[in-house]
Amino acid sequence: MLRALMFILPLALTIYAFIDCLNTPEDEVKHLPKVVWVIIILLFWVVGPIVWLFAGKTRRTVGGGRGGGRGGRGGWVAPDDNPEFLKSLSEEKKERDEALFEDWEADLRRREDELKRRDEGDEEKDA
Repeated sequence: MLRALMFILPLALTIYAFIDCLNTPEDEVKHLPKVVWVIIILLFWVVGPIVWLFAGKTRRTVGGGRGGGRGGRGGWVAPDDNPEFLKSLSEEKKERDEALFEDWEADLRRREDELKRRDEGDEEKDA
């Protein structure tokens, strides 16, 4: 089992690095052309993938800074890290709460009017 693991792990790392290299845009590849990186990964299949992962491409920080993903150039930001999204939620909630409160007030007024009419009707019957 250990012998198989010693073969499978570097092979999996090589496959991952190879696919990662192919999917990386040319402008994010560092130090060497992309074709040279592919050759290094495939020829030196233990050291090549490790070198590619650490030195081969520009890495993006996850959620780093205001701009999010791609080095401050904008990009996707998780909703709970986006102040504009959170602000919109609080505004929507406030509007929803105000509308609900107005509906409750109208319903309360309607019920009070019904009770007053009912009480007036009962007083006229008693008289």
